[in-house]
Amino acid sequence: MKIMFICTGNICRSAMAHKMLEKRVKEENKDIEVYSCGVFAENGDVPTYEAIQTMKEYGIDLSKHRATNIRNSNIKDMDVILCATSSHKNNVIRMYPELKEKVYTMKEYAGYPKNDIDIKDPWGYGIGVYRKCAVEIEDCINKI
Repeated sequence: MKIMFICTGNICRSAMAHKMLEKRVKEENKDIEVYSCGVFAENGDVPTYEAIQTMKEYGIDLSKHRATNIRNSNIKDMDVILCATSSHKNNVIRMYPELKEKVYTMKEYAGYPKNDIDIKDPWGYGIGVYRKCAVEIEDCINKI
């Protein structure tokens, strides 16, 4: 199975989700490939300092992650595409209408109520906001 996480720049939410699930897959020896990209990502961009610090608290080294723009990704090979927000989901469906049946928000796929399906962007905020974001992502991964 191939799963892709998507957010805006692929330097916060989708990068954290990617590495969290990848760690879990290795620990549980599952046959799942994990990817991430950003709808408006700059190829090669580095994660934010706060994202790197937050992931250290989960025993994850995010420092080597580099952003991938959706147009340079292997999105068409995915079995499931999980977006940070409904806005990202709509962008993906607009760009790749043939993938519509595979695209969800992370929270939607994890079974959250319909009025709570977005993971807010921590970019530009302090470490506390990143930690809250990471808790939401981890909860989604646990439920998935």
